[in-house]
Amino acid sequence: MKDLSLYRNIGIFAHVDAGKTTTTERILKLTGKIHKMGEVHDGAATTDFMEQEQERGITIQSAATTCFWKDHRLNIIDTPGHVDFTIEVYRSLKVLDGGVGVFCGSGGVEPQSETNWRYANDSKVARIIFVNKLDRLGADFYRVLDQIKNILGAKPLVMVLPIGIESDFIGLVDLLTRKAIIWDDSGDPEAFEVKDVPEDMKADVEKYRADLIEMAVEEDDELLEKYLEGEEPSINDIKRCIRQGTVKLNFFPTFCGSAFKNKGVQIVLDAVVDYLPAPTEVPPQPEVDLEGEETGEFAIVDATGPVRALAFKIMDDRFGALTFTRVYSGTIKKGDTLLNTATGKTERIGRMVEMHADDRTMVDTAQAGDIIAIVGLKNVRTGHTLCDTKKPATLEPMVFPDPVISVALTPKDKANHEKLSAALGKMVAEDPSFHVEVDQESGETILKGMGELHLDIKVDILKRTHGVEATVSEPRVAYRETITKSISEVYVHKKQTGGSGQYAKIDYTIEPTEPGEGYVFVSGITGGNIPKEFIPSVEKGFRLMMGKGPLVGFPLLDFKVTLNDGSFHAVDSSQVAFETAAKAAYRQSMPKAGPELLEPIMKVDVFVPDLNVGDVIGDLNRRRGMISGQEKGPTNVRIKGEVPLSEMFGYIGDLRSNTSGRGQFVMEFSHYGSVPRNILEVVREQVKAREEALKK
Repeated sequence: MKDLSLYRNIGIFAHVDAGKTTTTERILKLTGKIHKMGEVHDGAATTDFMEQEQERGITIQSAATTCFWKDHRLNIIDTPGHVDFTIEVYRSLKVLDGGVGVFCGSGGVEPQSETNWRYANDSKVARIIFVNKLDRLGADFYRVLDQIKNILGAKPLVMVLPIGIESDFIGLVDLLTRKAIIWDDSGDPEAFEVKDVPEDMKADVEKYRADLIEMAVEEDDELLEKYLEGEEPSINDIKRCIRQGTVKLNFFPTFCGSAFKNKGVQIVLDAVVDYLPAPTEVPPQPEVDLEGEETGEFAIVDATGPVRALAFKIMDDRFGALTFTRVYSGTIKKGDTLLNTATGKTERIGRMVEMHADDRTMVDTAQAGDIIAIVGLKNVRTGHTLCDTKKPATLEPMVFPDPVISVALTPKDKANHEKLSAALGKMVAEDPSFHVEVDQESGETILKGMGELHLDIKVDILKRTHGVEATVSEPRVAYRETITKSISEVYVHKKQTGGSGQYAKIDYTIEPTEPGEGYVFVSGITGGNIPKEFIPSVEKGFRLMMGKGPLVGFPLLDFKVTLNDGSFHAVDSSQVAFETAAKAAYRQSMPKAGPELLEPIMKVDVFVPDLNVGDVIGDLNRRRGMISGQEKGPTNVRIKGEVPLSEMFGYIGDLRSNTSGRGQFVMEFSHYGSVPRNILEVVREQVKAREEALKK
């Protein structure tokens, strides 16, 4: 049996370009997993193994690796920072026990940092903080601490103080030991000396050390009492308290350094071992029934218990489909047969591997606490539970956001069309935020995703990885429709043919619901005016029609149908008749219910030099943007606002023109908002033109 107290399942997450992948690379070198470090800017980082990652210098998909530090096994997942790929962060955090939040010393708490932090809060993941890039111009450790408190609402527990800053950054003071750790300029992470605290830092060190001890001993009433009486606890006692507080999410031990210059990463590794929880120390996963309701049972982390494992990522590579799986309970052996509760089918476990980026090591067993990849599972998708066939249970599933942008894809010839179907099947299985559908009228293949970059990468993968040649349309916005008025009407469906006819009468009310409620159906039928077996057909009829709204034909959101009354015919009424009546009622009533077109509104953060703030705000206003605030940073200004997605296509080009190439922006979906009347007419014309072009 493996000693689970020596396991750490951790993720490394941050805003794009804060240094996650570089930090991971340094960890792998220090732990002896790799012997030569690769750099992100050279396209040589171990965990960025996709061609697209190497070319663009960004992480696109999360990569798993295993290494060892001080007899502890670290299962590490390096996640993307770009907003279009946050799905990777979400599903990784869902299966991890701890995390390292990396923040840029000059950029501070950036927009994607906030999103990732929110995901980690939702998943109740214990974290330590690493303020990276303190060697950069504009770096300020203390300003980043303030942002962590004010923007994230988190409580950083300062464990080290930097010695020097920007180009003068040379090392750290460990507050617990009151020792300075100073690296030389060789870039060797092992080339450091332990010295006394510099004279000019002694007052700060004592102040921050007192704050640290005070916050830590609040976790233990006995130690707190002794401390208040003047007795300082031992370092071991302080560490024990820090561990308790970290696991309970009461505070977040905070470190700093420069991963690129190899300064401070060992201390982060020590903190992972000392303060982040083992699998047995986190709250057990709740089990749910097939309707998603909690059963009150939990998947206790125990290698001897019934098998409970969650598939959190599917990846297709040259050896076949890999299903990344976190084992929460029990032991999985090669050759076992497990139940997939989502499909009701069993899966035989063939090969199991431990991953190191895109390399793998074969294993015969995996137990509670392990993160492994299983090769060749047929019908398992992200979020599915694999469990003991005799003691079935489902773990809490994952919820993924709907795509907000689409492009149409047309293969160049029949051979490419055949390749396209197989390739898209694999890509949809890998990425739950990537949707594919075929337009029934045009025959076009529609790709839907979270942003322009997301779809750009998908088209690139289709071309290079799968060899599919296709033409791609301009990006399209995922508009939606809703209603604003309540309406009550009656519809009678009568059809008489040679034999038995069709008859259904429904008396119904249609009304808007709160945003996000979706489609709600309520039956108010009493006394058998409509037999029970026909009522689900009415619900189905309305549901089948909601894909085409009354205004322009986009899907209809957030409405409630109440079936008040009706009548039936003993011979001529049927399920088909009532379903047909509901469909006709939808067409009759929805145009009268104040239909409204909705568009995705994006939360936008733009980073620009001081000189260009006016130009950039003016440009955002022209794009129908609402500016919500500005924040002055050390090297730029952050402009926060909300802008319709339809106005943001190609924005990066205009931003670069307005800022001489120095501006940056990120955006993520915020909500659906009403489309002004003049824009509605433009959208109508676009849809009409597209339909006419397809007819030709």
